[in-house]
Parts: sequence; C-alpha cells; structure tokens
Amino acid sequence: MSTGLIALLDDVAALAKVAAASLDDAAGQAARAGAKAAGVVVDDAAVTPRYVVGFTAERELPIIGRIALGSLKNKLLYLLPAALLLSLVAPWAITPLLMLGGAFLCYEGAEKVIEAVWPHAAHHGHGGEPPGPAGTPHQFEEQKVRSAIKTDLILSAEIMAITLSTVAAETSSFWTQVLVLALVGAGITVLVYGAVALIVKADDAGVALAQNGAPASTLLGLRGRATTARGGADRALAPLTRALGRGLVIGMPIFLRLLALVGTAAMLWVGGGIIVHGLEEYGLPGIGHAIHDAAAAAAHAVPVAGAAIEWLATAAASGLVGLVLGVLIVVLIHQVAQPVLARLRGPAGRAAGTPHT
Repeated sequence: MSTGLIALLDDVAALAKVAAASLDDAAGQAARAGAKAAGVVVDDAAVTPRYVVGFTAERELPIIGRIALGSLKNKLLYLLPAALLLSLVAPWAITPLLMLGGAFLCYEGAEKVIEAVWPHAAHHGHGGEPPGPAGTPHQFEEQKVRSAIKTDLILSAEIMAITLSTVAAETSSFWTQVLVLALVGAGITVLVYGAVALIVKADDAGVALAQNGAPASTLLGLRGRATTARGGADRALAPLTRALGRGLVIGMPIFLRLLALVGTAAMLWVGGGIIVHGLEEYGLPGIGHAIHDAAAAAAHAVPVAGAAIEWLATAAASGLVGLVLGVLIVVLIHQVAQPVLARLRGPAGRAAGTPHT
C-alpha cells in the first residue's frame, strides 16, 4: 500500500510539473502576443481618457470601471469564443481577417495624421466622437460609456486577432489557445484601464500635492494637527511635493498629447507590419524583403546599437507602409465611396447621412 501511495504521489508530482510547464509556456506566449498588440494597446490607452471629459472628479473612476468591465466582457464573452470558433472551423480566415484589422488600423492612424496636418470640422473614426445628446447627467454618462465600449470592441477585436494569429502559429493545443487568449484579454484590460485611471486622476493628485503645505503630517495621518502647526519634515518636504504637484498639473496635458502621438505612430507601425507579413504569407514578399534589407543596412551602419537601430528602422518602414495604405483608404472612402453612396441615396439619404460636426 505504501508503495502504491508513493507511486501515486510521484504521478501527482509529474502532473504538477507538466501543468506548471504548460502554464509557463502559456504565460510566455501571452507575453509575446501582448507585445505584438502593443500598438493597439497604446492607442486604446490614448483614446479612452477623452470619454471621461466633462464629468465631475467623483464620477471619473466609476466611469472607467464601467468601461473596463465592458471591455472585459467584449474580450472574454464575445471575442474569445468567436476567435476559438474561427480557429477550429476556418483557420484559413485568420490571416485575411487580421489584414483587414491591420488595414483598419492604417486607416485610423492616417486619419489622425491628416487631421493633425489639415484640421477640419468633421471627425471620423473611433477617435472623433460626436457631442453627447442633451439630457440629464445620467443619460450623458450612459451615452459616453456605451460609445467607449463600442470603440473598445473594435480595438479588442484587433488585439484578440493578433493574439490568435500568434498563438495559433506556436501551438495547436486548444486549451493552450483558450488560456493564452484569456490571459491576454484580462491582462491587457487591467493594464490599459489601470493606466487610464492613473492618467485621469494624475491632475487631481497634482492639485492636492500643490495645495498641501504639510505633506509629511498628511502621510502619517496627522492632517488635523498639521493644519495648525507644521513640523520640520513638513517644511522640508513641502517645496518638493508642491513642485511635483505643479509639474503634474502642467505636464499631464503635454503627456496626453504625446501619448496620442505615440498611439498614432504605433497604429501605423502595427497595421503596416500586419499587412506586410500578410502579403508574405500570400507569396508577395517584396515589401517585407525590402524593409528587412533596409533595416539590416541601417544596423550595419551603426554597429554599436545595431539591434535597436534595426528595430527602429523596421518599425519606421512598416509605419510608412501603413501611412501610405491608410491615406489611400481614406481617399477611397471619403472621396469615392461616400459620394457614390450619397448619390445613390438621393437628397433624403444625403441629409440623413450628413456627418456630425
């Protein structure tokens, strides 16, 4: 009996090692897939803060929490089963769907570039939301939350598609794919909306720091006493904390603009890279080879930082491909497709289809 028990414990230990190895493998695949989706993640973090503009400070975090919950539902309840069904029923469709998503990213990124260079009244794409309808604050909040969750659905679909293409290329295990998709979906949601919460509340924290003359006493829970008398630690720390607070208040608008710029660049880089890799899979490797050769030449020219230079050159070239493709799509949609559809609908259709300004 003791021998059987020892054998059983050995089997349990072996199974535990296999399970641990599988979890490590899934975690590694999730990390690699998340890295490939970095461009979409940055854009998601850049887009979301604008949905809490116009609300009181007390409502900002609850609104972000509601959007985060909706994002998690998008990924785990809708997109994850759809992605798994696609991998089982039509795995051949993953690459063209991924390329469609890449083309969408190029389109969105190009519209933002065009808007920055030639500002105009009408906004398109998920970055430009029409003004909220007149009504109660509750109705305005509901409209903003619904709009944010719809936007998240588009970005989350691209994240899950990138993840699926990555994990499908590395493993055929159904349950590993389930685990990786769930890890990426939940992890990116926590990362994005945790970062958004910090960004949104940073200016409030800055104001509090700038107005607090007794930071040490506040930190120790002695704020009541600190209002009447400040200790030496308060006098020493107050200039530093006030400077930090003013820096946050002044710097956050700049940071948000920089984040939007990085998000746009990342969208073009990721979208262009997806298109280039997709073309390679369909037997059209010319653009991919040209990018690789140019990046290798750039790395050879600066051998001290060869790897970093090669990565930057590849990202820049992919972004240029994404920008060119995105501009072509913008022209096709706004200068060809929309006018044709407006003519087909007639005067009534043109009036109904007038974009928000």
